[in-house]
Amino acid sequence: MAKLSLSDLHAIREREEKNLKKRDIHGRTVHVVVAMGTSGIEKGAKLVLNTIADEVEKRGLDNVIITQTGAVEGRPEPVVEVFKPGEGLTVYGNVGKDDAVRIVAEHLEGGKAVDDLVIGHEE
Repeated sequence: MAKLSLSDLHAIREREEKNLKKRDIHGRTVHVVVAMGTSGIEKGAKLVLNTIADEVEKRGLDNVIITQTGAVEGRPEPVVEVFKPGEGLTVYGNVGKDDAVRIVAEHLEGGKAVDDLVIGHEE
């Protein structure tokens, strides 16, 4: 393995600090949770999670934290939950890749829930 230069090490540190910052919940106001149980993953939840993360980063939505949870029973998977202060919790079901892009564009960025995907709402 080749030796790393000091500038290489600084670049690695900077990249990893950015990755860790994405997981920091302090100062974030919007929380997105993707259900990643076995059946959800089988139905595409991993693609949905990655799509949401990519879209949030691409759009520079620094107030959004994305996490995952285990299985959700009795709901059409993949399931995505969005919590926004003042709006409460919006639950989306049967979310695919294109739906994930719409959720980021219309709800997270635009401020309006994607009604045709909503399967639940709590204030």
